[in-house]
This record gives sequence, C-alpha cells and structure tokens, in this order.
Amino acid sequence: MNRDHVCSLLGLAKRGRNLVSGEFSVENAVKSGKAVLVIVAEDASDNTKKSFSNMCDFYHVPLYFYRDKDTLGHAIGCEFRASVAVLDEGLAKAIIKDLEEVKANGGN
Repeated sequence: MNRDHVCSLLGLAKRGRNLVSGEFSVENAVKSGKAVLVIVAEDASDNTKKSFSNMCDFYHVPLYFYRDKDTLGHAIGCEFRASVAVLDEGLAKAIIKDLEEVKANGGN
C-alpha cells in the first residue's frame, strides 16, 4: 500500500460519516470515547502535536503523525486540516495497517 491508500481510506471514512476533523471536533471525539484513531499532520504546530499526544495517551487512542495539513484536508474534501479522528474500528485498523507499512518503508 502507499500513501495514497491512506488518503483514500480517510476520504471513505469521511463520506461514511466515520471521521471528524478540526481540533475541537477531534478533541470531543477522543474525550467522549468515540475516536478509534487520531491522525495529526506533521506540519501542525508543536503545541497541537503535544496536546494531542498527551490527550491520546491519556485516553488510550492510537495517534499517528502523517503528511501535511494540505494533504489531510484534500483527502477529506477540505482546504486543510491539522487533525482528524476516525470513528469506525474497521476503517481505523485498515488505516493503521497502511500507516505502519508506510512507516516501515521509510515514509512518515
């Protein structure tokens, strides 16, 4: 799988209403127990990265840093997004598998 497959799965999750985006919505999804996976853009601010790292660690939600805000936004039909949360367990598992493969192949 490649990076584009991750973006395709994020788009699928969005169309199926199994994804929320934006700092406020993602934070609410994590704290309410609805988020199964959180992805934060690598070019997000250090404060955003630290905030989501701490929150996801506390609530035991997998967190990945992936690509950039433009790519994440484009994948879900928005201008740009620094963070997204996947709400469906099956989609989250597929995305995690692809993210791990990208990571193992030297990608970020």
